[in-house]
Amino acid sequence: MASPTRPTRAFYLVVAGLLLLLDQASKILVARSFALGETHPIIPHLFALTHVQNRGAAFGLFANFSSPFVLVFLILFSATALGLVVLLLWRGPGSRLAGWGLGLILGGALGNLLDRLRSGTVVDFLDFHLGAYHWPTFNLADSAIVLGALALMIEILRGHRKRHSEV
Repeated sequence: MASPTRPTRAFYLVVAGLLLLLDQASKILVARSFALGETHPIIPHLFALTHVQNRGAAFGLFANFSSPFVLVFLILFSATALGLVVLLLWRGPGSRLAGWGLGLILGGALGNLLDRLRSGTVVDFLDFHLGAYHWPTFNLADSAIVLGALALMIEILRGHRKRHSEV
């Protein structure tokens, strides 16, 4: 039985589900409201909403490859990663931070996988610039995956530090 202060696996699945809904709703809103390539500056010279269709992986990696094998690879990679995340959640995340990390990765990966299965592309729309530097356009799912991976890295480093301090 779970402690009242420690969330259960179901909580992290709800986190993933809510993130998935928010991600899909934001992508639908952008796709319906903006023409492909249309940009709306929010903070001039820093942040804009731009409707982009990404055929590649996160941040446009492999987007210039026209082979259908890239899409198949990305779908298989996503499905494998999702299986691993679900397995880790099923076994118990071990800590709140790891649970949040896995929930964020699960929701984000599901959001991008659904896009790929539906249309072969992922809707990206968060567009940041800093001076001459332009970060590749991304979406909420990408943000969640990055934050989830960061949470897991922090958890790994905490564990590593704890083990070394006990020696």
